[in-house]
Amino acid sequence: MLEIRRLVLLRELAIRGTIAAVAEALNFTPSAVSQQLSQLEKETGTQLLRKAGRRVQLTPQAEVLVASVGEVLDTLERAEARLQAAATRVTGRVRVAVFQSAALAFMPATLRAMALRHPDVRVEMVQREPEEALRETWARDFDMVVAEQYPAHAAPHHPGLDRRDLTTDAIRLALPSVASSLHPVDSLSSARHMPWVMEPRGAASRHFAEQACRRAGFEPDVRYETADLQAHMRLVESGNAVALIPDLVWAGRSTSCRLLELAEQPRRTIFTAQRLAGAASPAARAFRDTLQQVVREAQPAGPA
Repeated sequence: MLEIRRLVLLRELAIRGTIAAVAEALNFTPSAVSQQLSQLEKETGTQLLRKAGRRVQLTPQAEVLVASVGEVLDTLERAEARLQAAATRVTGRVRVAVFQSAALAFMPATLRAMALRHPDVRVEMVQREPEEALRETWARDFDMVVAEQYPAHAAPHHPGLDRRDLTTDAIRLALPSVASSLHPVDSLSSARHMPWVMEPRGAASRHFAEQACRRAGFEPDVRYETADLQAHMRLVESGNAVALIPDLVWAGRSTSCRLLELAEQPRRTIFTAQRLAGAASPAARAFRDTLQQVVREAQPAGPA
């Protein structure tokens, strides 16, 4: 019988592309990964890898094997979930990837509620950008992801992930207070002469913001780039920039900024996703339900 741990390494190579990336993700050395894959080739009696310059590629036979590994892992995950469901108490571990503003707005109350209601569940949280987190949840690095989707920018779809919408929040133009603003701005189009702060290229929010500005008839002067939305807030509040910021970012805090409603009234969708194979896990279900309740009971997003 083939060794499941070696099969998992082969699948990880198919997902991550290089032996070095597999080693980094799984805390192995590259030589250890190579040795295990060589042993798997001996076990199967089949060439699974071939050289392609300085990298390796999976052979067609390896691709067939990788597809079967995914099915095996799904079966094991479902079996583990059924075993946990048979216990009298909700126990286990839930690994969650969350983007920054959701982590700040929802996770403290969710973690507190989980500790009170399900003290035997260990919740581990890591901050990740949504698109990266969705892929890593599909790849089994996480059990669940809290992600976002901007208007006209669909979040990636990965096979075997179950998506559930949590809430939406308005996206508004954040402007310095009248006293600190260098230019009077009363609409998106009149912000054409202002310096902008946006997330780096490739981020869904960056695509949304640039498209919104272009529809308003101008190319934004993106003078500042950072993935940290707290930095966006500070740059706007200090009069150095304007930005398109979702309301959730302001949750629980006051601000000196002026928040201007956009004509299209765009809203961002916040959602959770997990693998279908793990949906029956009592620990994951408890976390998802608790998060949903926290979001439902939270005050409307926006400045306090």
